[in-house]
Amino acid sequence: MFLETKQLTKQFGGLVAVNQVDFSIEKGKINAIIGPNGAGKSTFFNLISGTHSPSSGQVLYNDKDITKLPPNKIAELGVARTFQTTNLFEQSTVIDNVIVGHRLRTNSTLFDAILRTKRYKREEQRCRDKAMEVLEFVGLTQVADQLAGSITQEEKKRVAFALALATDPEVVFLDEPAAGINPEETEGLAELMNKMAARGITVCLIEHKMKMIMKLADHIMVLNYGEKIAEGTAEEIMSNQAVIEAYLGGDASA
Repeated sequence: MFLETKQLTKQFGGLVAVNQVDFSIEKGKINAIIGPNGAGKSTFFNLISGTHSPSSGQVLYNDKDITKLPPNKIAELGVARTFQTTNLFEQSTVIDNVIVGHRLRTNSTLFDAILRTKRYKREEQRCRDKAMEVLEFVGLTQVADQLAGSITQEEKKRVAFALALATDPEVVFLDEPAAGINPEETEGLAELMNKMAARGITVCLIEHKMKMIMKLADHIMVLNYGEKIAEGTAEEIMSNQAVIEAYLGGDASA
């Protein structure tokens, strides 16, 4: 199995945010997690990426138990993550923001950086080349040298994609990638996710824009009050009575 959770649970005091969730992410596919606000979706992502430690249960990745690994080690294994709020270094250029992502694939030490050794210079060039490669992939080479604080919200979303891709991931977790952008921009990001999947990168996203999800996702899980209430294709989810009652309200056009 590529990536799966087994009985994954997270409690915050008396609140059970994620309750014994079993979920398998299909390799090379676009997977989605949906549910009402407060359903536990972002917490679930945090447990997989190592931001939170589970109260119980397991996260398995390529048959390796990664449940207790810190975020940097999980990223090194090939698991990338974006967040609801796009946090960039706004006073740095777009390319300098993206370069940070590939640094986890380098071996230079602080000593190398201070002395600007050959290894440091070689790896910095490699990081810059990788950053330009992923910026081209997400369609942002034209703003590479602009300050991150000066670009549009939609471009910032694409920078977050580029930053994740710069880590050379096998799977990318996207937390509400289309939040705060218009329908045309949403369609552009959906095309980018399809492009990622076509390159063999597995995608798993949280999103509230149901029209996009139902067109985009190969596989969907629905959470409600921290529990998995349904799982399947878009057609199966849209016709599931428990999902309709909990979330969709009979309307998947939003």
